[in-house]
Amino acid sequence: MKAFVFPGQGAQFPGMGKDLYDFSTLAKERFAQADEILGFSISDTMFNGSIEDLKQTKVTQPAVFLHSVILAEILKDSLSPDMVSGHSLGEFSALVVAGGVTFEDGLKLVSARANAMQAACELTPSTMAAILGLENNIVEDICKNTDGNVVAANYNCPGQIVISGEVKAVESACQALKEAGARRALLLPVGGAFHSTLMEPARETLAEAIEETTITKLRCPIFQNVSASAETDISMIRKNLVAQLTAPVKWTQSMEAMLAYGASSVTEVGPGNVLQGLFKKLDRSFPTSSAGITS
Repeated sequence: MKAFVFPGQGAQFPGMGKDLYDFSTLAKERFAQADEILGFSISDTMFNGSIEDLKQTKVTQPAVFLHSVILAEILKDSLSPDMVSGHSLGEFSALVVAGGVTFEDGLKLVSARANAMQAACELTPSTMAAILGLENNIVEDICKNTDGNVVAANYNCPGQIVISGEVKAVESACQALKEAGARRALLLPVGGAFHSTLMEPARETLAEAIEETTITKLRCPIFQNVSASAETDISMIRKNLVAQLTAPVKWTQSMEAMLAYGASSVTEVGPGNVLQGLFKKLDRSFPTSSAGITS
């Protein structure tokens, strides 16, 4: 059984999507649609903007979504997943590719999410940090015992967790985690504390946008970040999309669940190859690949 996975924020790069635009009439149409829906030329930012331009949450999220979904649409005749999943933002790309949400509605939803998260980021100085080489429970315990707001936010693979919270709390936790034996505790260049309670101010806006979005029966199950299990029930999918904003990304658990469900290979659809690498950390022999186009 084939699993398709979709990357999240952090996979962006200058020039992203230009090859799709040059290759495909469909891509040209989609980028023109996106510029109109968003009210600014995201295509120009993606093709010609700097890494700094692309780092803004309100730009990054729709940019990664567009790259992933347009690529999947170009290759739809050769790509037919038996299951899908996405890391954080990538869950929205997965939902579109599985047939649950239209391209237009998916982009509007991602834009609403990005703008709400950007606004939440501006309320409190906050950040995230990657912690390598410690067991989950050690990271969780140190976060709980650190003054301020800091939590385990992304369970990326065994031995790799991202923590999220107020800047001072994250810095203090990093120091304590190094003292506890972490191989690395690296602050990440992100705009805020994603997947933590500091995103709570964005919840109402996102919940309203999700409630207003039509979600139809999926062609295959989606493994969601919050539950790390195969979901097909639309009401549960909606609930999990909202909860994902402040809950941890259970990516390790999702990968394990996809393997248990019968995944025999995984294809990463979108910019970068981070998710393939995470699968390899789980099982070096597991077949992984990237979707792509050849001109």
